[in-house]
Amino acid sequence: DELPLVELTLMVPAGEISMPTDRAGMAELFAAALRTGGTRNLTPEQIDTRLEQMAASLSVSTSTYVTQLNLSVHAESFEPALEIALQLLRYPEFSTERLEIARQQQIEAVRRRNDRPSSIAHRALSETLYDGHPLGVSATAESLGQISRDDLVRFHREYFRPEVLSFGVSGDFDPERLRTKLDEALAGWLPDSTRIQELVALPESLPAAIILAEKALPQTTIVFGRRGLDKDDPDLYAARVMNYILGGGGFNSRLMREVRSNRGLAYSVYSYFQVGRMLPGPFIIGAETRNEKVQEVVEVIRRELARMALDPVSPQELMLARESLVNSFVFAFTETHDMLTQQMRLDHFGYPEDYLRGYRDRIAAVNAADVSRVARRFLDPQQLSLILVGEGQSYAGALSELGLPVVNFEQPR
Repeated sequence: DELPLVELTLMVPAGEISMPTDRAGMAELFAAALRTGGTRNLTPEQIDTRLEQMAASLSVSTSTYVTQLNLSVHAESFEPALEIALQLLRYPEFSTERLEIARQQQIEAVRRRNDRPSSIAHRALSETLYDGHPLGVSATAESLGQISRDDLVRFHREYFRPEVLSFGVSGDFDPERLRTKLDEALAGWLPDSTRIQELVALPESLPAAIILAEKALPQTTIVFGRRGLDKDDPDLYAARVMNYILGGGGFNSRLMREVRSNRGLAYSVYSYFQVGRMLPGPFIIGAETRNEKVQEVVEVIRRELARMALDPVSPQELMLARESLVNSFVFAFTETHDMLTQQMRLDHFGYPEDYLRGYRDRIAAVNAADVSRVARRFLDPQQLSLILVGEGQSYAGALSELGLPVVNFEQPR
C-alpha cells in the first residue's frame, strides 16, 4: 500500500521461432502493430489518449519464444488500464495505417543497421551458426514488405488462446477483484486453433570460417562464436565459471588482462554464453582494435583459448570466479516485479523447481577439472568462426594462415 503502483506482465508462448522464415522481421512488426493498432472497440488514438491521461506505460514485445505485454500504472487507474490491455490481447485490430507506420520504422532500422559494425558482426555470426533457421534469419526491406495484416491476424488467431496465457501482477491491488475482472474479460473466448508452438530443429552448423565484412573504418570489430548451450545442459554451471575466468569477469578475466591491461590492444574484450531457453544459444567472444593490430589480437585470444583448455585454472582464479558469481546473484532480486517475471519465465520454460535455491551451491561446486572439461568442449579455436568487420584487405592474407576458409559476408539492405 505504501507504493500505489501496479505492474502487470502477460506472457503468451508464441515468438520468433514460430514466424515463417520468409517473413523475417515479423516478430517486431507484430508486437508494434498489436500495441499501436487499436482494438475492436477502441481506435489507436483513443487508446493512446486514455493511457496518457492515466500516465500508464503499456508495451508489447516479442522475443524468441514468447510475446509479452507489460503494463505499469497508478493503482487508482489500474482497472481501466487493465481493460485496455485485455482488449489488445483479445481483440487487436492491427490498423493498416499503424501497421504501415511500424513497417516503415522497421525498414528504416534495417537501413541503419549496417552503420553499426557490431550489428553486422552478430548478424553474420547468427547466419553462420543457425543457417536457414528462424534463429539465423534477419529482416530485410523485402521480407518486411511481404508481411501483411492477414499474416498478423493469422498469427494471433493461431497462438493467442486463454488456456496458454500467463499473468503476473505485483503492487497495490485486490487479488479477488482482479480474478473477477480476468474471468469477465476472458469469458467466452473460445480458441480458433489448437496450434501449439513447436521448435524447429536446428540444422547443422556451417563449418567454422573467417568471415570478412568489408567496411572502411579505422578499427575492426572482432567476434568469435559458436553454438553454446541451453538451460538443460549439464555443463551450464561449469561453463559460467569458465567464462568468468576467460572473458566474462571484466578486469578479473584473462582476456581483459592480456589484451587490454598487458598489451593495450583494445579498450574492451569480453566473452559470454547466451544461454538458450529451449535451443542452444551462441557463445561469443568480442573485441575492437586498430586495423593494424587485428592479427595480433586474434592470435592473443586464440592463445588464451588454447591455454584455458590445456592448463588447469589456478585455485585463486577459481575461487574468485565462484565467489563473484555467487555474490552477484543477489542483484537479480532487487525489484518485486522483476522477481515475479523471473519466476514466470522459470515456470514457463520448465526450469527445475530448485533452480534458484540451488544456483549458488551448483556454482560453488564447480572445480578446476570441470572448467578444463568445458574449456575443451567450447574453446577449440578451429571450431569457432571468426567475424571481422573492417578493412579486411589489410589483414585477410595473414589470417588465412589460421587454417580456416575465408569468406566474404554480404550486407543486405
